[in-house]
Amino acid sequence: MIATIQKESEIYTARYERHFHHSVEEVWSMLTDNEKLQQWFTELQVVDLRNGGLIKFDMQDGNFIDMKILDYEAFKILAFEWGEDIARFELSSVNDGCQLTFIETISSFSEQKVKDLAGWHVCLDVIEAILDGRTIASRKDQWKAWYVKYEELLEGLRKAGQKDARSF
Repeated sequence: MIATIQKESEIYTARYERHFHHSVEEVWSMLTDNEKLQQWFTELQVVDLRNGGLIKFDMQDGNFIDMKILDYEAFKILAFEWGEDIARFELSSVNDGCQLTFIETISSFSEQKVKDLAGWHVCLDVIEAILDGRTIASRKDQWKAWYVKYEELLEGLRKAGQKDARSF
């Protein structure tokens, strides 16, 4: 399911909702255990897992970006800097598994933001596949398809200056 994008105050947020048939603990470990994190987002590394802690982003060119953890509650919330924006994971237990809500703030509409939105979408699909014991044949092909959809969505928002929630 595609993210819902809405305007809140002066910024936009992209909200992804996912239901996993796995425990909160299993999903949490995909976000915070570096060995599992590397399976779906090779550039990220948790260095200091706490409020005010640190996540590093490997630029794949010998450089790293330090991203401060802005909000943390074990097994519930992990939010960190994502460039000028914020990447936030919220987990809650439900009868048959875990509800994951991922929210990214959008401070500006750019090609990079479209890439990020499509990328996060595929990342969440990959997390689900890994937890389910499946593989995704081509992450790149999936990313290309979602990129087009998010590009259309953001272009529509840019043109309309829309304040209401938008999704496909």
